[in-house]
Amino acid sequence: MSKTICSAGARLALGCLIAVMACGVAIAGDEFSPCADAALPGLAGSLCATHRAPLRPNDPDTRAVELFIRKFPSTRGVTTGQVWLVAGGPGESGASFYPFLDVFRAAFPGRDLMIPDHRGTGYSTRLCPAEEDEGSPGGRALAGAEWGSCIGGMYADRDRTQAFTVTNASHDLAALITRYRTEGSVSVYGVSYGTQLVLRMLQTAPVALDAVVLDGLVPLEASAELDLSHRTAIVDKVGRSLLSVDEIQAYEALLADPDRRALWADAAPGGDLRRFLAALLNFPALRDQIPAVISALSHGDNAPLLAVRAGLDAEREPFGRYPQSSPALPLVVLMNASENNGRRDLTAEDVEREARGALFTSPLPGLLVDVSAPLYDRDGYYGRSPDAAPRTLVIHGTLDPNTPYEGAVAHAAKLAEAGEVTFATVVSGAHMLPFAAPECFVRIVSAFDAAAEVPGWCDVRARTVP
Repeated sequence: MSKTICSAGARLALGCLIAVMACGVAIAGDEFSPCADAALPGLAGSLCATHRAPLRPNDPDTRAVELFIRKFPSTRGVTTGQVWLVAGGPGESGASFYPFLDVFRAAFPGRDLMIPDHRGTGYSTRLCPAEEDEGSPGGRALAGAEWGSCIGGMYADRDRTQAFTVTNASHDLAALITRYRTEGSVSVYGVSYGTQLVLRMLQTAPVALDAVVLDGLVPLEASAELDLSHRTAIVDKVGRSLLSVDEIQAYEALLADPDRRALWADAAPGGDLRRFLAALLNFPALRDQIPAVISALSHGDNAPLLAVRAGLDAEREPFGRYPQSSPALPLVVLMNASENNGRRDLTAEDVEREARGALFTSPLPGLLVDVSAPLYDRDGYYGRSPDAAPRTLVIHGTLDPNTPYEGAVAHAAKLAEAGEVTFATVVSGAHMLPFAAPECFVRIVSAFDAAAEVPGWCDVRARTVP
């Protein structure tokens, strides 16, 4: 029962299309039309539009941002409505969903898939337009001296920079849904930061929705002990749960032995084994090899580590497949440091001290130290919950290293005060379940979408539901 709680050839083809996309996609009008990049893998039949929205929703007569949206019409020939897919990050564009369209189509059969790029990401208006332009030295990412000029531009125009907030992005989402909604049901799916954005929209600019699905639900914003500055403690807890007492002791001994460090000096980026193994937690097939990697290293064998490193590169490939895929790092820094860090006085010494006994570490706390960006203040919506919410499904993995399971449980209980919330647990599930546990995701979400009985749990490793 569910619990209701109230390749080279491909690269060449990609390169040949970039010039077309820079002209065709970027100038898509307000009405949907065939996308200029539809020849890219998975994008056939997609329709593109660009919607103009005010830089600050409460001052529509000032400057504007352009919001890119891609629509994948139902493949059934007839549509029963829309599902809006809201990406995570902050900093991720809608391209993070493109490799998993078949999963979403199975979970939401008969729906048009509506995938926007948040302000500051993808083909939408960027924080640093010149440095994040497709034709710049680093392309959509930043390279070398572009960092300096980007940060300088952010400080030079603080008013514009400080308009790239979660609240303003929530108004963008509401405006897009209002502008492009069609007949039939309208649902919203959000993952990770996308869940924060969707819930903010339900406060700031609520639109009529039939249902909401929250995957990788962020902790309550008031849960200071689970904010980004504590991410190392969160990943360490998940990582340790994979190891027996003997394996933990072997790993501690391995880290303490300076003669063994050469085994991972080249295989682990920066020679940091703890951070590398923590990165595997998001990839279940690689995550489950961590005990074997530790055992082999303890015996002087780094072959399993090298194999896992190659596997990680392959697992990450889909997330960087499209020109708009690169995370918008200026936005990541600005939003995370402004809203999702409760310790603006965090020091490098604090980060080092708190990671000292960890077996798995995250780079995020270190990125919150001495941030070079004109941060903005949290507004009155921060730390609050919606007064009303549509029928909502929270689906969460027990081994999610980015948004902790216990934080999602507490947040779902709070949301139940605003409406009906169904919580489904994916046992051994990681982050972004359409990727990490697609079978469980489809079984649970499709049942919820059909208003049928929702399985309360699904076990990734056993591939079973009750």
